[in-house]
Amino acid sequence: MDKGTITGILVALAGIGIGLVIEGGKIAQVLQPTAALIVFGGTLGAVLVQFPLSVVLQAFAQLKDVFWDSEQHPDELIQNLLRYAYKARKEGLLSLDTELGKIQDPFLKESLMLAIDGASAEDLRKMMELQLDYRGEKAERIPKVFEAAAGYSPTIGIIGAVLGLIQVMQHLQDINEVGRGIAVAFVATIYGVASANLFFLPWAGKLKIRMRERQVIREMVLEAVLSILEGVNPRALEHQLSSYLPVPIRPGSAKAAASSAVPVPTVVPKR
Repeated sequence: MDKGTITGILVALAGIGIGLVIEGGKIAQVLQPTAALIVFGGTLGAVLVQFPLSVVLQAFAQLKDVFWDSEQHPDELIQNLLRYAYKARKEGLLSLDTELGKIQDPFLKESLMLAIDGASAEDLRKMMELQLDYRGEKAERIPKVFEAAAGYSPTIGIIGAVLGLIQVMQHLQDINEVGRGIAVAFVATIYGVASANLFFLPWAGKLKIRMRERQVIREMVLEAVLSILEGVNPRALEHQLSSYLPVPIRPGSAKAAASSAVPVPTVVPKR
């Protein structure tokens, strides 16, 4: 699990809850199912109006990337790319055809397949950059769903508060009920503002980071495949790809991996 996300949510909720208790309040005072229904139901409805259903469902599916850090450092992927470079240098580009069945990442597989099939470097770059742009544009819609929810929820919270006050005005003869009703009415505002700033906006920000990381990995893969196609010295490629790692690759480590008897399958994060 993503420790940063879980810790952040717990710290935020604990800080608000402890502050409420110190001021003499009770947690039960802010647990109002009716207010939650108004805020979250209204927010979901507004988001569904703005975005196609498929995009909203995809956004909820991508929430796993907020709570689970499924991304891996590109160490293993880079080692495999360098292994392909050494193999192509030694046995020729066509020798990489046997590696295609082991590759799980569609972007890497398609790039390498085009290179093996004889596509020029210029054509390969043009085709795969178009795909990168399309994927990037498609991915940008996911965080926007939660950004939109963050914009709607505080307003829906105010609507919930006004609805609560309307009910309070009908019981002005009982001053105790008026005070209690006003307190309950403003819980909807709390739900709207809190959900926007504790959940929706942070979720959108985390998803943007995850998607940018994936985009950088694809750009790295494309540059590596182009280098293999153009016959760039594997040692030069090794130096180039090491910039993507927190710890630089030990010189010659990929060449040693290439000569290993056991092939290393390519493993990339699921999308």
